[in-house]
Amino acid sequence: MSLTRTIETTSFSTFSSTRLKRTFQWNSINGHRSVSPEPIPKKSRIELHEFQTEEKQLSSFTIPAHQTVLLLHGKGQRYVLEPNYPVPNIKNDEELLIKVQYIGLNPIDWKSADFGFGIPQLPYISGRDLVGIVVRESQSDSRFKQGDVVFTASTDYRDLRKSAYQQFAVASTFNLSRVPKAVSRERVAGLGVAFVAAVLALGVCLGCDLTEVGGPNPRRILKSVKPEAIPVDQIEECLRGIEEEDAIKKGDWILIWGGSTTSAHVLSQLAKLIGLCVIKVVDMGKHGANLSQGSADLLVDNYDYARATEIIRKVTDGKLRFAVDTIGSKTAGLAQGCLGEDSHLVGLSGLPAHGSPGIKHHTVPIKNYHEVQEVGGSLMSWLETLLKHGQLSPPDTEVAPGALGGINDALDRMRRGEISGKRVVVKL
Repeated sequence: MSLTRTIETTSFSTFSSTRLKRTFQWNSINGHRSVSPEPIPKKSRIELHEFQTEEKQLSSFTIPAHQTVLLLHGKGQRYVLEPNYPVPNIKNDEELLIKVQYIGLNPIDWKSADFGFGIPQLPYISGRDLVGIVVRESQSDSRFKQGDVVFTASTDYRDLRKSAYQQFAVASTFNLSRVPKAVSRERVAGLGVAFVAAVLALGVCLGCDLTEVGGPNPRRILKSVKPEAIPVDQIEECLRGIEEEDAIKKGDWILIWGGSTTSAHVLSQLAKLIGLCVIKVVDMGKHGANLSQGSADLLVDNYDYARATEIIRKVTDGKLRFAVDTIGSKTAGLAQGCLGEDSHLVGLSGLPAHGSPGIKHHTVPIKNYHEVQEVGGSLMSWLETLLKHGQLSPPDTEVAPGALGGINDALDRMRRGEISGKRVVVKL
């Protein structure tokens, strides 16, 4: 006689929150029991092997004194591997240390190297998005334990300890989320900065109250903190950027120019969650098929700019009030031409050189994510909830070969415009 049953085996070492399911055949023969595991599918075998490898490594893991990092030594130069760089130190009780597993590559990583902006010191460690495992816990925040798989967006580019292009990185707990079990670590690695920018664009620049969909109200939070907690150069945007009665609300149209970018991918999903009507301007020949099932009410081809503007103005009866550009100052100028009176334009990568009467320009106050704990904490808590409940889909990703050493080649492909509609990540 045989009895089949499912046993949930829980590991109580460093991965106490992870459950593995195995099915065994229990044979009762003359009072004896023998255990023979049923064949495990190939994908499950791979996941099981990775889990067991991580668990075995962390159970006896010692944080080294040195690590390998990728350094930029000068403007216009390529990044260089440095194998004997100190592992960053934790400076306060709100910080923890992460062993980096996946790094998401951003356009800023090659643009800053080529043009020399956003580099406070040389040599410099770049990288904004990362997923990894907690190897040293925070002394003040018990939510994150050793062995937890977490992700963060490193917007504090002046603090090289938090940069992604290294084997170990420091993160503040309020800028951290766990990776839900059912979500791919690889795909989450391409999500962080894009999500932060999208939420701050909607919630601060355009004044949307995200509490109606379970999210934060960043403007209300910023108005509740001491003014000195807000970065000086962003006080105007945070406190006086848009009046309450002018804020975007359910049913309004929003234009996203550059609809195939990761920022647009996140922004459009959040906009639909809120109840906005979304227009995306994209290269239909390249991305139309992929975006046709996405979160947009109207897709407009960017092949003919004049025609695109005409279509958008006709659909919105010339009364479009809200637009976000994800590409740069040139396309931001095109988006501006689609807007009517009393309108608001957010530039994620630049704004038009010249304004237009009745149109207010906005820049995303990104620093508040890492400088105002209440803002950063509320964003990452919401992101974890969205992912856990399947309300936000991370972008499609491609894993580039070579780990840290392969980043230069991957950035070259980004420079040449060979990667579009997905995020490139590297696995360490």
